Amino acid sequence: MLALPPRSETVALLRTAGAVTLAILPVAMALANRSSPTVVGLAALFFLVAGLIEDARATTRFVARPLATPIGLAALGFVVWSLASITWSPAQDLSWRNIQEFLPTIAGAYLLARLAPGNMPAFTPRLAAWSIALAGLYIVVALAAHLPLHRAMGSRVALFVFNRPALTILPVMGPLAYLLHRRGQGIAALLVLVIGTGAILRSISGAAALGLAAGAVTALIAVLTPRRVGLAIVGAVLGLALVLAPVEGDILQKVMPDAVHERLVQSSSRARVAIARSFGAAVALDPWRGAGFGTSARFIETPVAARIEPGLRPMLAVGHPHNIFLQIWAELGIVGAGLASAILMMMLALIARMPRGEGVVALGLVGSCTAVAFVEHGAWQGWWIAALGAAVAWAREAGMEPYRCDRSDRSQAASASTRLRPEDLAR
Repeated sequence: MLALPPRSETVALLRTAGAVTLAILPVAMALANRSSPTVVGLAALFFLVAGLIEDARATTRFVARPLATPIGLAALGFVVWSLASITWSPAQDLSWRNIQEFLPTIAGAYLLARLAPGNMPAFTPRLAAWSIALAGLYIVVALAAHLPLHRAMGSRVALFVFNRPALTILPVMGPLAYLLHRRGQGIAALLVLVIGTGAILRSISGAAALGLAAGAVTALIAVLTPRRVGLAIVGAVLGLALVLAPVEGDILQKVMPDAVHERLVQSSSRARVAIARSFGAAVALDPWRGAGFGTSARFIETPVAARIEPGLRPMLAVGHPHNIFLQIWAELGIVGAGLASAILMMMLALIARMPRGEGVVALGLVGSCTAVAFVEHGAWQGWWIAALGAAVAWAREAGMEPYRCDRSDRSQAASASTRLRPEDLAR
């Protein structure tokens, strides 16, 4: 009969496996651009099992504690309202498919962001740096060579296949670079930023490029202005993005001249304005509860669509509003939008309690993700949620003092990681 390894060694091996799985996320996405929910879910599972083996009661309390805070309760309320909205959804099969992608991914992202920080081996950030470097170089070379690997494998040959990998690198590279910098690995941090930026700009993802610029500007504002000023600016942008989302299309139609549309022809700006006007009209007719979670892909079939003027109706068939804030309004109404707004504002309140450097990184992450949310994909897509979970995990790791211990002392270190100070819990 085979002897099992000691419990402390099993825990250490599981945490190492989780850390390595997290680190290789950029490479995994470059090779399979929908893989991030699986990667993040697997990494979270490794960390969760390790914690349960070591101290099930402490791990359970540690995972559940933030859910009893105001922001945690608001997040749970958002989930409950999303589930409730399926009862009036005219496309319940579609709503259930979307919720089945959204909930497991958000759970995996939360568990990873909660359990990974403080429990990763020292080599993990360097491995993640190499992962971004390899993924970024692969994106640049593959696009320059017109996707030779995809052609050889008979896969779909389209330049946009690297948009999701670029958008995964975007939120991850800032927190990871800051973590490497804090650990005295400046060259690796620079490598992450340079190659990550190159991959984003070489891709054809306008959303990733916009997010890169927005994140850099937001971080710069956070560095150059007093803390309250930077937070006020970001809070105002987030608040306006949510409040004005239903009238975004009407505003853009009035303020965007034809010359701007001509310069943005590759981004289909006229179509985006028309889409925003159509979904905004739907919100105006049904602002309270929305059409139901995940209905955007078949929004043309919703009862409210039949009440919209015929000229605006065709754009409801595009799949989603290309604006996450507007999608929340259209599907979940004022209740969903109010809960989302509360979550975002409380998030900024938590960022306000962080040390200066961590706050700059966090605000840069918020700025880049807000820009992407304003122009890009559907709100409930698992690959994007998983990328955000990975980014938060790296940001929280950077905010912790790294500890070193032998495998035999791993239990004491992990126990300490589940009893964080109040300021650590805020992070």
